[in-house]
Amino acid sequence: MELTAQKREILGKNLSVLRKQNLIPAEFYGHGTENLHLSVPAKEFNKIFKEVGESTIIKLNVDGKKINALIHDVQKDALTDNVSHIDFYGVRMDEKIRVNIPVVFVGESPAVKEGGVLIKAIHELEIEALPANLPHRVEIDLAKLDKIGESILVKDIDLGKDVKILVDLETAIATIVEPKVEEVAPAVSVEDVKVETEEKKEAREKEKAAE
Repeated sequence: MELTAQKREILGKNLSVLRKQNLIPAEFYGHGTENLHLSVPAKEFNKIFKEVGESTIIKLNVDGKKINALIHDVQKDALTDNVSHIDFYGVRMDEKIRVNIPVVFVGESPAVKEGGVLIKAIHELEIEALPANLPHRVEIDLAKLDKIGESILVKDIDLGKDVKILVDLETAIATIVEPKVEEVAPAVSVEDVKVETEEKKEAREKEKAAE
């Protein structure tokens, strides 16, 4: 994946000028690298971000120079949901890095069809690997959960020997539990209400007579 980027001189409050030109302001930084103020085409970035997310190496083409980078942080406008700012993190292909990759649930649990309730406990997984070995995501097949009480744990995931999972291996990712039984309030008949009302009326009359 390659993304065109340009160095920018526009900073601070004037960044709105870039956004009106369908450009997204960005920052590039990393260990032992020069920090750069950049702008990237919104349409091009949105397409790439939709495909790779924040856990895949892309090549930033900055004025003809190609730089390996991760999409480290994406900020969005609260009103429009458009991307308003990006942080890129420069990486070396020979150094391991830590990232969070999304957990994607696929398939359908037979236990849910039998009345069980699916609990999805984890939606991201922290891993460590060389940039070239970073998986884009981890898929969890819910079809393996065919009984109430069963769980898929972190230790059940196989990302290969080149990827280290940094989450407790006994952590549950997905679990099937018994459906919660709601307590039903006892039914009250009209006759019960009528008797209770008459009893209260009689008690009030006795109180008045005693005064």
